[in-house]
Parts: sequence; structure tokens; C-alpha cells
Amino acid sequence: MNEDIRIFQVDAFTQHAFTGNPAGVVLGADALSSQQMQQLARELNNGDTVFALAANGTDHDLQARFFTPRTEAGFVGHATLALHAVLTQIGGARTRRQKHRNGSATVLPVPGTTPTQFAIRQPPPLLGGAPEPTMLASVLQGLGLRPEQLDSRCPPQFAGANNARLLLGVDNGASIAALRPDLAQLAQISAAGGAAGYFIFTLAPQTRSDVESRMFCPALGINEDPVSGNAHGMLAAYLLARGLLSGLSLRGAQGHHMGRGGEVEIALTLRGSVLELLEIRGSALVLFEARMSPGVLR
Repeated sequence: MNEDIRIFQVDAFTQHAFTGNPAGVVLGADALSSQQMQQLARELNNGDTVFALAANGTDHDLQARFFTPRTEAGFVGHATLALHAVLTQIGGARTRRQKHRNGSATVLPVPGTTPTQFAIRQPPPLLGGAPEPTMLASVLQGLGLRPEQLDSRCPPQFAGANNARLLLGVDNGASIAALRPDLAQLAQISAAGGAAGYFIFTLAPQTRSDVESRMFCPALGINEDPVSGNAHGMLAAYLLARGLLSGLSLRGAQGHHMGRGGEVEIALTLRGSVLELLEIRGSALVLFEARMSPGVLR
């Protein structure tokens, strides 16, 4: 490994600097070991850092690995958006097929958008079952929510591979704003078999959007995730299954409670009445590039 490692800082799901969800992007990561990727992600200390590697087959154009400061993740929406914003800045806007640990996705520029929006096209997410009552009670206590604040139209449900997220619908935006979670308790619930993250949303937002949300993932080293495209994709599939989605799109606001407001758009494609395809859409702004000599790595 002789060439400098190229590292970018990107704000995703926003058009404005220092808002949305920050991500690190590392290009040409093929020569890095998994341990070195984890160390670099910890050093950058973003919620997520994505490492781009060359393709190892004909069915994709590149590989991507995602690391939080603590562990490797299978797929991260905002970091994918950040990666393709960097690739577009360097090599022009085009459709690229990305392979990652949880599968694959096609990422393409959305025609007619300025600045360029990107769409992450992927199969629909998995929807799981409901949490058992004792676990739900513990989660509500950890979030500082009362049972009567839950939206009766939106029963709590796990979503994503291995029940990665617990979707919790609440009555209004005021309940979202008032959340003061006990992060240590939520991490303990996750370790005992709960979801890795808790996505709290409302269909009665205080913002000009369809939904407003917050997400807490202390077990992953992310106390509060500013803006999650992946979780909004899960939510869109959930709302469609519940008959609560008006049309085949969803616009979500997140991050403004942290001073990092961002917006996610979800577009759904049906085959008959079955959800066939999901697109996570958003903008991303490349803030700066840094270079690191490989000689500093052990």
C-alpha cells in the first residue's frame, strides 16, 4: 500500500453544511484490513464510515463496507448516499451497482435535481413481529414514554434483518421533542435481545413533512442518529402494510432536535399489491477531503 488513503467528510440527506447526517468516506480501501478499517472509523468518530473497495464479480461495480466507531454494519443508507456523492464529484454522475454485507443496491442520480439527488434502489426491507410486553415496557421506560403516548394505529414492530430496528409510533411531534432516553438502559435491552436501534416516529409532525422521527442506537455507539434513510425505508414499508401510507411516497424529517435537520424521501414500487422495490432518496454535500499516508497504519 503505497498511495495515500483518500478520506472525505460528507453531510448526507441535506444540501447545507453541518446539517443532516455526517459520514466518513474512504476510497481505495482494498489494502486495509478489517482491523484498520475499524480503527479508522473510530478515529473519524462519525456515526458511520464507509469504505469503498473494487468489485469482485460482474454483478456489481464496487463493494462497500460500513463501520460505526464500535462495529461493522451490514448496510447504512446515509453513508451510501455520501459515498456516491463523492464518486459523482470525482467521476461524474452515473448509475452504480453496490455490493455490501446485507446484499446489494443500485444507486443512481435522480434526473432533473439540482444539486443532484441520489436514489438508493433496493428490495423491500423485512418486517418482523411485535416485541413481547415485558420488553416493550422496558423500552418505553428507557425512552421516557408512557403507553398512552403510543399511536394506536401503529403497533410497535421490529423491522430489518435480524430485527435491527424497533419502530414505535407516538401520538404527536411534542412527544418526539420531549424524548429524554436512558441510553444505558436502551443499550442493555439491545444486549438482551432487543433491537439494535429504536426508531420513534409520528404521523402528526411539527414539521412540513409526512412523518417526524428520532432514532437511538447506543448499542452501536450512536446515541442518537441524526437522519436515517434505512429506517425511513423500513417505516414506509410498515406504513404501506398497515394501510397508513397516502400514495407511494413518504417524506420524513429528522435531526432537527439535534441541530442537524435533514430530509429523506422514500418512493415505493408495487407489483400488483406487493411491494417490489424501494428507493431511498436524498442529497449529500461533500465538505472536504483529507489524505493519510499508509505509513502511519500498523
